[in-house]
Amino acid sequence: MRIAIGCDHRGLDLKQFIIKLVTEMGHNYEDFGCFTTDSVDYPDIAEKVAEAVARGNFEHGILICDTGIGMSIAANKVRGIRAALCHDIFSARRARQHNGANILCLGTNAEQGLISKIVEAYLTGEFEGGRHERRLDKVRAMEG
Repeated sequence: MRIAIGCDHRGLDLKQFIIKLVTEMGHNYEDFGCFTTDSVDYPDIAEKVAEAVARGNFEHGILICDTGIGMSIAANKVRGIRAALCHDIFSARRARQHNGANILCLGTNAEQGLISKIVEAYLTGEFEGGRHERRLDKVRAMEG
């Protein structure tokens, strides 16, 4: 699977950890920044990752900022993106199964063991379709 990954300056350390994790899981990735702890604006990174996923260049994206909230808000402004902010394994799994999420958003406050499990649950989850497809169709219609 190809994964687009990005973070702001607060998420740099966690991004490096996640890159190692997804590589160990056998996935390919592209790093959309940021690359230093110098302050950056999270919408710029979120837009790059979301656009790349929306174009179909990547199956999924992972975005990281201090809380994950800003990245989630910004990414969801891009048509075709369903970015989910997940703080636990259950929400990560359901984001894929029921919501067909295509970007996982994370905050930096969780410990690495939990982050590993969240990322794994998200990346191994599969959209169930059925009644959930009907709901996604309604979400798509809202995009105009």
